Amino acid sequence: MVTLESKSDKLDHGDLAPDFELEGTDGETYSPGDFDDYDALLVVFTCNHCPYAQAKYGAMNDIADEYEEVPVIGINPNDAEEYPEDSFEKMVEYVESGKIDITAYLRDETQEVAKAYGAVCTPDPFLFVNDDDEFRLVYHGRFDDATTPDEEPSGEPGFEIKDAIDTVLAGEEPEDERGPSRGCSIKWRN
Repeated sequence: MVTLESKSDKLDHGDLAPDFELEGTDGETYSPGDFDDYDALLVVFTCNHCPYAQAKYGAMNDIADEYEEVPVIGINPNDAEEYPEDSFEKMVEYVESGKIDITAYLRDETQEVAKAYGAVCTPDPFLFVNDDDEFRLVYHGRFDDATTPDEEPSGEPGFEIKDAIDTVLAGEEPEDERGPSRGCSIKWRN
């Protein structure tokens, strides 16, 4: 298990979302600019095989369903040669089966986007507020206080990220993160 604190190169509060153009499981190409009409943007580095990521699918799906003003973008950066379950084809299967039911599930084949964001684990959520058609980072932390995939959080699944979203949608800045992201390390290519 890895936590965000194990990497020093990361986005800070107020930093703009690094740009990207990535293919989604629906065959479309997405970038942050595609979501300029929304109040906020949740970018989650996630994958198919990690039990920590799988444990947060329900929270991700619920957020995508509950918050029309906040698209949920999943980005899978893992090395699919070493971890075939994280291949683009398997990503499509996860979406088609409904395991992952979010705004868009994207493949970061080069891993450059994960590096630009400073993502270190799956899942690793980044919440951005729309600031004059530029997305500015306001929260980077965990979904909730469950420390293992089998543990139940002390509130509803994803309650910490949902609190941050509610705060942003109320026009305020969320509190500092309650804890770092935790999960399986991103599977970097050699």
